[in-house]
Amino acid sequence: MISLGSLFSRQPAPLLGIDVSSSSAKLVELSRDAAGAWVLERCAIEPLEQGWITDGNIEKFDEVADAVKRLVKKSGSRTKNVALALPTSAVISKRITLPADMTDQEMEVQVESEANQYIPFSLDEVSLDFCVIGPSKAAPGDVDVLIAASRRERVQDREGLAEAAGLKSVIVDVESHAARLAAGRLVQEMPNKGQDAVVALFEVGSMTTSMQIMRNDEVLYERDQGFGGAQLTQHIVRQYGFSLEEAEAKKRNDDLPEDYRGTVLQPFVEGMAQDIGRALQFFFTSTPYNRVDRILIAGGSAALQGLTEAVTAGTGFAASIANPFDGMEVGGAVRAKKMAREAPAYLTACGLAMRRFLQ
Repeated sequence: MISLGSLFSRQPAPLLGIDVSSSSAKLVELSRDAAGAWVLERCAIEPLEQGWITDGNIEKFDEVADAVKRLVKKSGSRTKNVALALPTSAVISKRITLPADMTDQEMEVQVESEANQYIPFSLDEVSLDFCVIGPSKAAPGDVDVLIAASRRERVQDREGLAEAAGLKSVIVDVESHAARLAAGRLVQEMPNKGQDAVVALFEVGSMTTSMQIMRNDEVLYERDQGFGGAQLTQHIVRQYGFSLEEAEAKKRNDDLPEDYRGTVLQPFVEGMAQDIGRALQFFFTSTPYNRVDRILIAGGSAALQGLTEAVTAGTGFAASIANPFDGMEVGGAVRAKKMAREAPAYLTACGLAMRRFLQ
């Protein structure tokens, strides 16, 4: 049966956006001032140990729940409502076109019928929802509708995590959707408000880098690549003989030997730029497109020294860091310098927090 309100529900009450990835949990809380401008009220990061989250699955539930508790306490927020996200690989999404004059009930019935064609398991086993995107460009008088479905136990894992941390899950979104929502603010700052611009968004995670290429709110191409920030940690371990935990801590705190930048960091950055270039080539050979107007780089490794310059030089396309807080007012509870250093890691959490206001 359809379980409306699980993947695309919206709540106007105060809301925490919490992004739980394989290496850390990130929290963002947003508000708006009287003029409607975005205000960053709180943000915080809590590291997770390797193996607690694997391929989006919560392997060490109690440990992750405790980490989320610490994250909320660290942030200082008293908000209990939370938006979480499932990894894109755990969700089946399909865009369909329906008559615009359908009632909500008629649309529900049609969505359920359409979902039967695309979901390889019983609807009794899934959380299913849909969202009307807007008028269809291809069929005047119709609307485009996004269907999203996930195995119910995956949704319940996220909801249970919130409950165990003393929170109430009111939204379970999809990581890639939340990232696009936050990136959309940055695209609108491009010339002509980003209209018709082809934008490649790379989120560099610990183990995996996700690529989404967008144009006018439409996703042209998506792909995950097997490279990430954990590889840099491994290089540090091999070069200096630190334990994995020491290497990660020293990397986060910029407490590494003097030759680190030239011996370890620069070769890694150049290799990552090459990986990004290869990922773009997959896009070019699979679609009619042969260029992008902007490359946005997010994730914990986005701010590595020299990365955007190396990507720009290697691809020939302008690259910049995706700072989801760019242009926002910053509340008094936020440590501005720390936030600025870690901002690209908050992209998905920021998109989740934005769901408080955006329909």
